[in-house]
Amino acid sequence: MRDPFDEHPHGHGGYGADMSDVHDAPAQATGTPPVSERALRRRLTVEIWIVLGLSLGRSGVYALVNILDRMTAGPPLADQSTTINPPLNARPWLDVIYQVLSIGFALIPVALALYLLSANGRSATRRIGLTFARPWRDLGVGVGLAALIGVPGLGLYAIGRAVGITVQVQPTTIDDHWWTIPLLVALALKNALLEEVVAVGYLMERLRDLRWSPPVIVVTSALLRGSYHLYQGWGPFFGNVVMGLVFAEYYRRRRRVMPLVVAHTVMDLVVFVGYALIPDDWISTLGLD
Repeated sequence: MRDPFDEHPHGHGGYGADMSDVHDAPAQATGTPPVSERALRRRLTVEIWIVLGLSLGRSGVYALVNILDRMTAGPPLADQSTTINPPLNARPWLDVIYQVLSIGFALIPVALALYLLSANGRSATRRIGLTFARPWRDLGVGVGLAALIGVPGLGLYAIGRAVGITVQVQPTTIDDHWWTIPLLVALALKNALLEEVVAVGYLMERLRDLRWSPPVIVVTSALLRGSYHLYQGWGPFFGNVVMGLVFAEYYRRRRRVMPLVVAHTVMDLVVFVGYALIPDDWISTLGLD
């Protein structure tokens, strides 16, 4: 069976063509000797570390230290809590300014990843399928993936709380203002773009450039996704690894990241906005507190 990575669905050619383009273009433009493949692989490896160090890799390292702190601090994980979207300032008008700035700067690594993937004038958004070419299909697949991952995810969270390996996760403690819902929507979209573009689209493309095998690429993407959720406990870590395996395998087969952005946005909206609408007694009954 042909590896879906070997042929780009938009007619740009496979990774072999991309590597040769990067390899030969400088020589054709300047007349200098072509860069060796070893040097190119080393450059791509450094590039990956830089992008991850500025974004999700950095978050993963902090989350690892955070879970070590939690496990050695004394109280069991079940008695600890964390907030996904806390306020950034006690004064509401400054809080919303800080939140908007945080969203904007968090998307810089997304822009960097897309820029780096657009070598030689190629469209990075078309390369990873971050386009609106199939809006209804992407919406349908995204909602389906959200249901496939989200419902079991709530179950895993409840189980994790019951066995004491997951902290209490509060989606937000931002005060209720007219801009709270739009802000939570923007935060959900920011998370989706950052995680799906960097952890799936960019990382999987670059690891394939380095000729890693497809199973290793899928597992690496999934482990990265799990790593930066460690601050929530071991339950969310394993749950997000499973989510990462599903999302990475979908991308490996389809080469479209847009449905994953839709799915991630829908799941975060349900958590950020929907959670606040669930009565407290329901939350206690479901074991989600």
